[in-house]
Amino acid sequence: MKALITGASSGIGYDMALYLDQLGIDLILVARDKDKLNDLGKVLKVRPLIIPTDLSKQENCLILHDMVKDESVDILINNAGFGVFGEFGQTDLNRELEMINLNIKAVHILTKLFLHDMKKKNSGYILNVASSAGFQPGPLMATYYATKSYVIKLTMAIYEELRQSQSKVIVSTLCPGPVDTNFNKVANVSFGIKTLSSEYVAKYAIDQMFKNKLIIIPGFYMKVAYYLGRFVPSKLLLKVTYDLQKRKTDQK
Repeated sequence: MKALITGASSGIGYDMALYLDQLGIDLILVARDKDKLNDLGKVLKVRPLIIPTDLSKQENCLILHDMVKDESVDILINNAGFGVFGEFGQTDLNRELEMINLNIKAVHILTKLFLHDMKKKNSGYILNVASSAGFQPGPLMATYYATKSYVIKLTMAIYEELRQSQSKVIVSTLCPGPVDTNFNKVANVSFGIKTLSSEYVAKYAIDQMFKNKLIIIPGFYMKVAYYLGRFVPSKLLLKVTYDLQKRKTDQK
């Protein structure tokens, strides 16, 4: 088998590459940082195909697919993404548009293109990395939460379309809570609650993907929060979320 991982230079993507390598799966690693990808390649058992590119640019998504369309990719992991913290009226518009391009447009384009390939051979896995943030609105990280909601809803809709057509292509979405990765530094926040290790989340996500799980939520407490959140009044949930987000700056 062969897997393509975006955002593979650090965090969950990095640890997914390590785990898939242990499983004997060939890898195509994609990220902006060529040096970090090369460093990762040196510790893998099988030398991966390394493609440094910026997927926040639409044309690079199309170029990437064109480069690997003959590689017979069996697993697509859309992991690249980042967050921006702050009040919506004060955050930088250009930075947010870059986030939308990476968190939404790149996922949308790559999912569509690789899904088309996989449907032809009636096999394959697509794992879209979202977040538990995607289940609710997120004051102080409004755009990031919205992007992850898009990823979850898109994946769920595709899942049902595939089920109705009796396709053997599997789509899943990973929705972790706080994870100890470089995301915190990029978003300029510090979580006030215990985080999961990226190694644990990566292994759990891959294992659940192979079990055809649609929504993958690592960690007992995040599973409980997901189910309880559906019964909390919207305005109360917004207040609680705001307070939790505000604590991130207080923890710094």
